[in-house]
Amino acid sequence: MTSIGGAEMVDWNLAVATATRLVRPGPEVSRDEARAIVAELRRHAKSSEEHVRAFTRMVPAGEDGGDTPVLVVDRAGWIRANVAGFRAVLKPLLEKMQERRGTMPGGAVLGAVGGKVTGVELGMLLSFLASRVLGQYETFAPATRDLPGSVTGGGRLLLVAPNIVHVERELDVDPHDFRLWVCLHEETHRTQFTAVPWLRDHIEGEIQSFLGETEVDPATLLERFREAAQSLTGNRPDDADDGGRSIVELVQTPAQREILSRLTAVMSLLEGHADYVMDGVGPDVVPSVAEIREKFQRRRASGAGRLDAALRKLLGLDAKLRQYRDGERFVRAVVDEVGMDGFNRVWTSPNTLPTKAEIAKPADWVARVHRKAES
Repeated sequence: MTSIGGAEMVDWNLAVATATRLVRPGPEVSRDEARAIVAELRRHAKSSEEHVRAFTRMVPAGEDGGDTPVLVVDRAGWIRANVAGFRAVLKPLLEKMQERRGTMPGGAVLGAVGGKVTGVELGMLLSFLASRVLGQYETFAPATRDLPGSVTGGGRLLLVAPNIVHVERELDVDPHDFRLWVCLHEETHRTQFTAVPWLRDHIEGEIQSFLGETEVDPATLLERFREAAQSLTGNRPDDADDGGRSIVELVQTPAQREILSRLTAVMSLLEGHADYVMDGVGPDVVPSVAEIREKFQRRRASGAGRLDAALRKLLGLDAKLRQYRDGERFVRAVVDEVGMDGFNRVWTSPNTLPTKAEIAKPADWVARVHRKAES
């Protein structure tokens, strides 16, 4: 570790090393197969641009609008990219916590030890996720030589080749169709952010507001994590009402829960929109889309076993599954009511984004955005 890395609240290098060491190996493929898979994913990502833009009627801003690169990565590449993203997003919070630590007796020693412990914990989390993510539009991480980003400041599309191959084999579906189907979903995310210039800054602002509300007093944080651990192990008092929340939710303040409600709504919109587009475009370009969708939905709902289900609950990933379902239902209902152009009013400004309540009741969003505009 460098002196700079050692002084930070999280040992980021250790997080990468831990995750890379622990992540499971990908499926066996020959070198020629790997090259062919990478080339095909790049072709599908490119062809998906036209399909998604035509279906959604969303055109990226700027002359090129497509300067966000498509990177086909392995699990270790995904880990490195996400550590860089965490590091960028969490920087303001960690700087604030580091200032507080500096005023504590023995703070420097505790920080060095704590940074390594946190690095290991983050690495363990990423090793779990790295074998499950098929693709990701990464919004916040800075560009590097190994992981280039948008020349306008942020954004790259990651396709995790070994995970895509693993799932297509597990589902026993046509691999060429499945790869294109995945690319349609991920390209929709890229289109969302390139066609809606304010979206990235809005989400980043919400995340920073969320982090800004974090209680940095070590004793308070320790108490909150203790409550979370007791809840997960069933040792909390009977009258403690945690509502079955995840560990992420249990360490929130009331103000953070309000922000999370808004973030949940926008993420439900983005994920549901991507699923809707993927299914809307699919029948025209993916011959076996019905079979893929049915098998993938069953896999998404069931997880990979009891341990996987427990970890999903612990990390709050089961909430993400609801986002796909609820968001897609919202998009479908609105498009059925007011058409694609009417739905696209959602991208006008942060004020036209649906609330969490409106995600559940699309008619309320239509009434607020459309009826009010027409009156």
